[in-house]
Amino acid sequence: MFDDALTTTIARARRHALGDLLRRSAGRVPGRTALRHHDRSYTYAELDAVVDRTANALTARGVAHGDRVALLSHNDDGYVVLTFALARLGAIAVPVNFMLQAGEVAYILEHSGAAGVVAEAALLPVAQEAIEQAGRAGAVRVRGVLGGGGGPLPAGWEAVETWTAHDDASAPQVDVADDDVLQLMYTSGTESRPKGTMMTSRSLVTQYVSCIVDGRYSPDDVALHALPLFHVAAQHVFLMPALYLGGTNVVLDGPDPATVLETIERERITSLFCPPTVWIGLLRSPDFDRRDLSSLTKGYYGASIMPVATVEELSRRLPGMALFNFYGQTEMSALALVLAPEDQLRKPGSAGTPALNSETRLVDDLGRPVGPGVEGEIVHRSPHATVGYWNDPEKTAEAFRDGWFHSGDLGVMDEDGYITVVDRKKDVIKTGGENVASREVEEVLYQHPAVAEVAVFGIPHPRWIEAVAAVVVPREGQPVDPEALVAFCRERLAGYKTPRYVTVAEALPKNASGKILKRELRTTYADLAG
Repeated sequence: MFDDALTTTIARARRHALGDLLRRSAGRVPGRTALRHHDRSYTYAELDAVVDRTANALTARGVAHGDRVALLSHNDDGYVVLTFALARLGAIAVPVNFMLQAGEVAYILEHSGAAGVVAEAALLPVAQEAIEQAGRAGAVRVRGVLGGGGGPLPAGWEAVETWTAHDDASAPQVDVADDDVLQLMYTSGTESRPKGTMMTSRSLVTQYVSCIVDGRYSPDDVALHALPLFHVAAQHVFLMPALYLGGTNVVLDGPDPATVLETIERERITSLFCPPTVWIGLLRSPDFDRRDLSSLTKGYYGASIMPVATVEELSRRLPGMALFNFYGQTEMSALALVLAPEDQLRKPGSAGTPALNSETRLVDDLGRPVGPGVEGEIVHRSPHATVGYWNDPEKTAEAFRDGWFHSGDLGVMDEDGYITVVDRKKDVIKTGGENVASREVEEVLYQHPAVAEVAVFGIPHPRWIEAVAAVVVPREGQPVDPEALVAFCRERLAGYKTPRYVTVAEALPKNASGKILKRELRTTYADLAG
């Protein structure tokens, strides 16, 4: 219809990419506080400018459209700056869980083909070892350090502060399409290795709109972000939509209850997201009743199922706070279902109804819709959805069938259309809001010479909601010490993946085809955590 030059010009004029959102907020509310972390504070205009400086510094170091750059850090304002700077270049941010061991990080660097790594100073040894294990010492050409404190750095590493102070503050002129991949978020499934979920501006921005509308976000919000930004919920369900909208954001290093409660009082926080484990920690803190929490008008939970008793306690002890349940998964950017405040006690335990830009139904094993009261797999159709798994067409085809994204979760819908999640088809344990692939833990335990068979599964836990448990069948004549097995895992896995409970048994329950009956194990050992 048009020549290439005109088509390109039109595409630029219509662009709605992740890197554009901050610039637009800076144009609307340049003087409003956008971000605070420790003693560092940025207005929207200041944050926008430092993002451009950082993007130009990265360009000068060879980072280009499509390059993958891993971010290994606890929460930091520089993390936010880098996320936007990479997006403006069309480069792909790869958030990495800071709790992973070097070998686990190495897999992500190798699988993503990372050309750059940014690590906080305290995690430099992990980052360096991971680069070596991944065989990418020559390929990782850009290396940055967050929070180095001005001290000497290993050869080849630069302080990110030198990038943010780059002398060119002009806006990068890079064409970034709405469906260009801008983030790879690695998520655990039933496989022993995580999958790289590809996220685009289209999937993210449409999800942000659903969050803003269904979560009733406001530009007047003062939102507290205490959960790790490498996690899809903390970054893309809460922080990024708030920056898109023009709200004020306070970022903490982590969800320490005393610090969270003190910050709510001091900063007059109005909006807070926590997984159930953190809400429970806040309620049990001696500071809960000593702090003025009256400013808190909106609370959100997700990542795992919230006990109904906890919802009731929050409603009683924070009567001025509207409570929302956000359900989803990384592949949905992450929001899929919402349970509104007025439904918390009316529909206890429910995950809610589909978000604004999404539709959801339940299907049987043949993909046919099931009616109210019938258990089925939860599937979604939405622009929120990932465009697939990085370099994994087989897993992508498995997840996308019949024009729907298959979540792997099982649910039941009631007559009003509200969905309750009842189980997971995938053997994923959600402990403290983090996903643990049971098979990954099993494979580590199978490396122990005394282990003949093992099954890893989740059991109810009063603090972590679910805890990782393992039942081990020893090899004949081989004594098994449960504590030694825990120590064996701790040396090879992140702490949250390490089993909290190990039990020795003579055999594992199996069906006629030899499949281990994990549902039976969950029932048998449900009281293991007390």
